[in-house]
Order: sequence, then structure tokens, then C-alpha cells
Amino acid sequence: MQNTQIVFDYHERTKHHPNRYAASLGYMDWSSQPEPFRRYEGSELIRLPIVSQTPSPSYAEIFQEHKPVSLTMESLSQLLQFSLGLAAWKSIGSDRWALRCNASSGNLHPSEATLILPPIDGISEHSVIVHYAPKEHALEILATFETDFWNQLPHGTLLLGISSILWREVWKYGERAFRYTQLDAGHAQRAVEISAKLNFWKTERIDTVRIDDLDRLLGLDQQERYIAKEKEVSDMLLLISPKSVTQPDLTSLISSLPSRYHGKANQLSPAHQYWEEIELIERATHTDQQQQLHSYTKPFSERECDKSAKEVILKRRSAQAMDFGRAAISKDAFMNLMQSVKDPFEGRESSTHLVLFIHQVETLTAGLYLLVRNQKHRETLQSATRKDFLWQEIEPGLFLLEAGNFQPQAKFIACSQDIASDSAFSLGMLCEFEDQMTTYGANRYKELYWECGAIGQQLYLEATSLNLSATGIGCFLDDVMHRLLGLKDNRFQILYHFTIGRAIVDMRLSTEAPY
Repeated sequence: MQNTQIVFDYHERTKHHPNRYAASLGYMDWSSQPEPFRRYEGSELIRLPIVSQTPSPSYAEIFQEHKPVSLTMESLSQLLQFSLGLAAWKSIGSDRWALRCNASSGNLHPSEATLILPPIDGISEHSVIVHYAPKEHALEILATFETDFWNQLPHGTLLLGISSILWREVWKYGERAFRYTQLDAGHAQRAVEISAKLNFWKTERIDTVRIDDLDRLLGLDQQERYIAKEKEVSDMLLLISPKSVTQPDLTSLISSLPSRYHGKANQLSPAHQYWEEIELIERATHTDQQQQLHSYTKPFSERECDKSAKEVILKRRSAQAMDFGRAAISKDAFMNLMQSVKDPFEGRESSTHLVLFIHQVETLTAGLYLLVRNQKHRETLQSATRKDFLWQEIEPGLFLLEAGNFQPQAKFIACSQDIASDSAFSLGMLCEFEDQMTTYGANRYKELYWECGAIGQQLYLEATSLNLSATGIGCFLDDVMHRLLGLKDNRFQILYHFTIGRAIVDMRLSTEAPY
């Protein structure tokens, strides 16, 4: 069976329906709950300085051009602390858990980060491969080596690889877990991109890396270092640099690597459940990426937020409930949120559009809207959706499809969760689907979810900067949403839901500093 067909079959199989959710264990097996922090036993640990109190540009400033900060142990620490590090500890009674800067479905955090670094004072005199340990805010040295790879790049460039431990999500969500794992990779990618802006560094995903080379680079091909049932899968490689650069040739880097890395991955669970569908989709999508189009749209930077960027990042939370009594937000706030995600991130062409259930946005008619993020899809979207839609352009790219109260539909589609209807608005991320897969291959399935996750992470931060709250919604009735839009084929599919409003704070919870 072709890999793309496996993707189509998996996506169809793992849809939620009103009378049947996607297959899962059906209960929480707390005895096998995965450890949320990966460590490499036997590797050297280098603790990074905590930089919470160091001066920070405002949230508005980081989207503007400034002189980049030099790559040092402190600036690297800042990159990691405010992207993949801990944001706080929460507790209630005897239960205590960590929150991180990057959002995650169920706070399960399948995403791991491995960095390839040039020599940096305080870390190593040599090039190193390191794993980021967020609980300790430290680097685990996996390999030390010499290479001339850095000579082709601006001084201060580094690489960061994101990989996923599927088991962490599978434990709770069963067959649908692969979707959430990829959303979390997108959350992590955008979190890294935003944190890099604290140092005014540029970030680009390297599309030209072969998947075998990425496995080799991250050490994931050394299977004896991992528990087989807790397989870690390489996702993407990010190039972070003080300047915009073309994608580098990785040949000299790959040829310089030692044959075996230090450390053995800790076991996360004493027992595991096996899901054949997860193994099939993982294999089908673990393929080489194909180069995609880039559109170099100037990113939105017209923000007036004077809050510290670090403050915004650390205060990002997933709302557990929305206060419907004070849900209304201004049109200006709404448009700021839309502008922050309207254009593609880091120059990558968009495949994702936002279908909006607007409940309480001042001066905007309540109803069903569509934010078109790629004008190339406008005609196809109009032909694929219901013929009675208005397509009234309210603002550039923002169309009113149908006026009315869509709170009941928003709630029902979000698996009957009040959080989707008690907010100012909720949305579904609608992706061009079939053509993306047939054009770019099965790996594109993961990338579509990464794009949605990145949009979600940006909306989290933008909402926080506006004193609003947000949460991602992974549980939604796929085809009910499609029928509402009039979609009858695979040209477009909804991949992620999201909601923004004013959260009800649970006063029973105690909050502690992250470090």
C-alpha cells in the first residue's frame, strides 16, 4: 500500500463521530503513565544559568529588526528556557506537575529537543550533540566531535532537532494520538522561533535534510540506546542563526559524527499498549521531505504590547473553562489576533485557513466566518463549501459566511465542551489536504499538523499579550464540522480546533516558580 493511502486511511479511521470516538484504551491506566522527562543515563550534565531576571525586550519589540545577540551559554540558555523549558509548577493537594512554555495536548509533552552546537565557552571547546533536559534546565552531552561544517555559516549559528516520543500521547489517546503528537511538534517549533526572537535570531526549518541523516544526527538510529516500545521519532531540523542564510549542505556534518553517542534513554513506563495503526502511520510518514514553496511576506509587527516578552511567554496557559458572562472582546483585539497568524511564519507558504465561530466580538455580527490565509485557495474553498454562503468580505481576507448564533454548533462539534461556546470565539483550522499529500508525499501529513500547532502556539501568546486566554481543542467531530461547511471530499480537512476568551481561574491551584 502506498504511504499516501496509509495516511488517508489513518486520518479517516481516527475521526471522532457523535456516536463513536476514535479507538483508545477507554480508561486511564495510571500504573503505566509515562515519565514526562527524558534523561540519558551515563551522559555528562551541564546546567545552564537561569535567566528569568535578565532584561527582556517587550513582546512587540521581538517582532522587529534589531542587532542580534551573540551566541553564548547565557543566550543559549535563554533560547531553551523560554521555548521548551518550564513555565511554572502547579499543585493541588498532594498532586504536583510542571507546565512548560510550549503547549502540549494533555500536558503530556512528546516533543524532545537535541541540539548541534559549535564550540561555546562554558559548554565545550568542541562541537557537541546535546539533549535538552527541561526539568533541570541543563544539557546532556551525547557526542563530542570536530567538524568544519560551521565554516559555511555565520558565526553563532546552531541547529536544533525536534523529535517525538509517540508513546507519551498514545498512553492517553490511543489511535488518534499521532495527530496530537504532530500538533505538539508544531507548538514546539513555534515556541523555539519565538524564543529565538528574544535574541533577535532567525529561524528556518531545513527541508533538504534526508530523514536517514536526521535520524543519524539526533542519534535515533542507535536503537540499542532506547526502549523499543518507547521509540523516539525524528521530526524536523531547525537552523538558528544571527542572519538569514540559505539551507546548508549537511554532508560534512554528517560525515564528522561519531558512530555511537553517550547515554542510554531512561525507561518512561513499566508497561505499554500496542496500537498497530500508530506503527503504520509512523512508518508511512517517516520519509524524506520535499521542497515546498516559500512566500516572503513581511511578518505582522504592528503590536502595541509593552509587556516583557518573557512575561508573556511564562504566563501562557491552556484555559480549562471560559467565563461566558464576560466573554466579549473588542474588534481591535480580535483583529490583532487574526493579523498575528494571517501571514505565513518564517516565509513558509500557508496551507491552513481559519473557520471562525464568532460569538462575542464587539461590532462584528455573530456568525460563521473564514480567514483565508492563502489567496491561491480562495476559489477552491468557495467551490468546495456550501453554495448559500455569503462570502462577504469584512476585512481583507476575512469573510462572513453565515450570520447567526453558532454557539450550539461550536460546542457540539468540540465534543460538547462548553469552552468552545463560552468564549469570545472559537475556530477550526482547515487545511488543503489531498493535493498536499499527492504533491509532497506522506511526510506532508505531519507538516500540516506542525503548521496548525505553530498557529496555535502563536495564538496562545498573542491572546496572553492581550490579557485573554486560549486553549487548543483536539477533541472535535471531524465530519460534523465538514458537513456544516458543505465539504464532501478530501480537498480540505479540519485538523485542529481552538478557542479564545476570558478564563475562569481555578483558585484551588497553587503556583510555584519554574526553577
